[in-house]
Amino acid sequence: MIKLGIDVGGSGIKGALVDTETGQLTGGKVHIDTPSPAAPDRVCEAVVELVTHFRWQGPVGCGFPTIMADGRAKSYGNIDERWLGVRVDALFEEHTGVPFTVVNDADAAGCAEMTFGSGRGKNGKVLMVTIGTGLGTALYYDGQLIPNIELGRINSMKGEPIEFYASSKVKKEENLSIEDWAHRFDYFLNHVDRVFSPDHFIIGGGISENFEEFCEYLTGDVPITVAQMRNSAGIVGAALAAGSLQR
Repeated sequence: MIKLGIDVGGSGIKGALVDTETGQLTGGKVHIDTPSPAAPDRVCEAVVELVTHFRWQGPVGCGFPTIMADGRAKSYGNIDERWLGVRVDALFEEHTGVPFTVVNDADAAGCAEMTFGSGRGKNGKVLMVTIGTGLGTALYYDGQLIPNIELGRINSMKGEPIEFYASSKVKKEENLSIEDWAHRFDYFLNHVDRVFSPDHFIIGGGISENFEEFCEYLTGDVPITVAQMRNSAGIVGAALAAGSLQR
């Protein structure tokens, strides 16, 4: 079955048609820069543009970079604070005229990897980490999602959220070498290991394509696998969620 998946991120909003039986994109991705500021009305314009581009009339799944509960944003993470408390699914439906299911973006990416990618068949505690504007995390136990686990918000050694210290965005802004950034990311993984004792890490996001360049600096004992779906995982997972929540 073909569904439209949309992945709203801190720096980009991406969409594609996805075959939810195979996890394959049926055409190219469309990317729109996330507006700055990413106020609700401006993000809605981008979402409308994507739905219109694909001439889509059916249910849409959307990954959104906040804690999501029954379609409502319970935080604002790395997006505009005006999203706090907004019923995101209803807002997108109002602007596009089609039904939306909105879930946490990292949870969507994790769903894709657990269904079609590196997490397929893995039991125990599997933690996916998406490295981008922030550090998104999705936790699965014996294949079941524990939603809205925002481990990027735990404190770093500087007392600020660790995603302000070890994300891909910070690496670029501070012009960090791959080694210097990897030591920061390693601090995050080891801290998460002490708290959650995961059985497996899955690393996603654009920087995961360079895993061979920084894996030697990671000191933990937990096995790490690179996400197979890379930057398409959020779109695929969103498409899988389309129409899955009933109100």
